[in-house]
Amino acid sequence: MDEWRDFVLAQAGAAGVLTGLVFVGVSINLQKIVSDPDSGLPGRAAEALILLVAVLMMSTSLLVPGQGTMLAGAEVLVLGLAAWVWIGAIQLLRIRDWGTMRPDLRRPLVLRVALGQIALLTLVAAGIAVLAWGLGGLYLLVVGTNLAILVALFDAWVLLVEINR
Repeated sequence: MDEWRDFVLAQAGAAGVLTGLVFVGVSINLQKIVSDPDSGLPGRAAEALILLVAVLMMSTSLLVPGQGTMLAGAEVLVLGLAAWVWIGAIQLLRIRDWGTMRPDLRRPLVLRVALGQIALLTLVAAGIAVLAWGLGGLYLLVVGTNLAILVALFDAWVLLVEINR
């Protein structure tokens, strides 16, 4: 695991800082976020935070010294599954409203769900890969954590900038 330390530290730092950014964005625009329950913005804020906290927790878990490959894989898998279930529940609640949803909100929802699921399933796959193939499976974690950060940044952009247009 020593050869992965710098990567894991960088991901933990990035996820921690970006989590703070999302919290600030949500607090600045809280009234706009919660004023229209049909907008889906509260769920989007939750998704961004869950993605970033998942990356943060995976990274800090992998920094624990002395753990073997099986434990590292299990940590990534469990945290990935937890984030996937939680965000999946948020997204399913939103999809249920498809029939009554404003047409201008449908396309962004499809994009949000697709990107979020790709990122989350890559994190889950990374946990499985580490369990199956050892530390080489962490290369999939690189893809998963980077995708999760990008999706969360996209959500943060909507919550900070697009909400004010």
